[in-house]
Amino acid sequence: MTTLPSLFLSLLLTSIFSFLAPVLLLVLLLLTALGVSYLPASAAFGNASLDQIAHFLQIFGSGSGWRGVIVIGLVGSLVGVLFDTYSFYQSQHLRGHRS
Repeated sequence: MTTLPSLFLSLLLTSIFSFLAPVLLLVLLLLTALGVSYLPASAAFGNASLDQIAHFLQIFGSGSGWRGVIVIGLVGSLVGVLFDTYSFYQSQHLRGHRS
């Protein structure tokens, strides 16, 4: 595989997985807090956790929790793409390929 298609494939996969990782982490946190809120002994803790997570997401989403999740996912994707681009450049540079 030549260099350019390999770079684009790597960037595509990196952007997808770098977007999904923080989004899935946030969904897991929300589901855990929701599950804890259904337990009678810790319902107050679960509800407070849900409120805190929702408030955190609303800060990043300008008042919307869903928008906050998307913004955090997009930032994670951007960081992943930048890191992958730097890594690709370094690997090409160390091999001695000059394009």
